[in-house]
Amino acid sequence: MPSNRQILFAISSICFALIGVALYLQHIQEMLPCPLCVIQRYMFLAIGVATLVAAISGKVREGSILALLAAFGGLYAVGKHLYVIANPGFSCGIDPMETFLNKIPTAEYLPWLFRADGLCEGATDSLLGLAIPQWSAVWFVVLTALLAFVLLRNKRA
Repeated sequence: MPSNRQILFAISSICFALIGVALYLQHIQEMLPCPLCVIQRYMFLAIGVATLVAAISGKVREGSILALLAAFGGLYAVGKHLYVIANPGFSCGIDPMETFLNKIPTAEYLPWLFRADGLCEGATDSLLGLAIPQWSAVWFVVLTALLAFVLLRNKRA
């Protein structure tokens, strides 16, 4: 059975790989990220950093709790994204959220990673049968379950 630190390293690796896939889709496949996509990137990045720091420092509980909070934030964002896709009349296009996100220093200094230029309702391109936000939802659920497992196992130890 893998240790909690090994699971945290795996979670971190998954998150950074998902960011890599997002960058591939954005820059190679030319799928522009919408504001909700960018928020999900922030959440994957937060989970990845929190779990990496927790695994390296040995602060499993603290890092897992922070990562779990980010995972819940990601579940909320992807839930809203799936709602937008399911309700074509509802949009998150050019709105205050996009303007706010694009003014955050990370978006100004790393626009290739955090600039929101797409429309949420346009994120219906599929990859292996699921739309990108659906894949994001799958991964947030998996990561949430893994983090809960680590926390529950750590509590018993």
